[in-house]
Amino acid sequence: MTTADPAQEPGPAPKPAARRDPALLVVLGLIALLVVVALIVVFTRGQPVPLDVATPGGVVQAYSTAVLDGDETTALRYLTVGARADCDRTSTPATDDIRITLVDTVERESSADVRVLIVTSYESGPFGASEYESEEAFDLVETNGDWLIDQAPWQLTVCQPTSRGDDT
Repeated sequence: MTTADPAQEPGPAPKPAARRDPALLVVLGLIALLVVVALIVVFTRGQPVPLDVATPGGVVQAYSTAVLDGDETTALRYLTVGARADCDRTSTPATDDIRITLVDTVERESSADVRVLIVTSYESGPFGASEYESEEAFDLVETNGDWLIDQAPWQLTVCQPTSRGDDT
């Protein structure tokens, strides 16, 4: 009877190296590609393309940008004399969190209407941010070959500065 050397006894067969499922690798590759594309889109999208200020939409875009930037002097350049003189600002617009989107433009021979969507975001509450959305219109007239705003939505109203002699 021969005694078997325990080191020579056959044990469980070694496990073959784990094979990776090619379909799983393809899916993971696609997910990684989508993440990279999404990051590129988010980080490379810039400001909206400026519209030509010789058009009603371009005037509204330039005016709105000036108002949101707090540049009332520039904003006033896009208003008619009548709009500057007949200004009745009832409250100071909250321009910190306003987003404006062009909806459409109706251009006639010497007047135009530019409809925009104005979304105003307010402080967040227990359920997240609060937003108010309204569709508003700018009324424009053509004066000496230039488009000027005759009436702007109240959220974007800019008034001619007045003297402050009565402030103490």
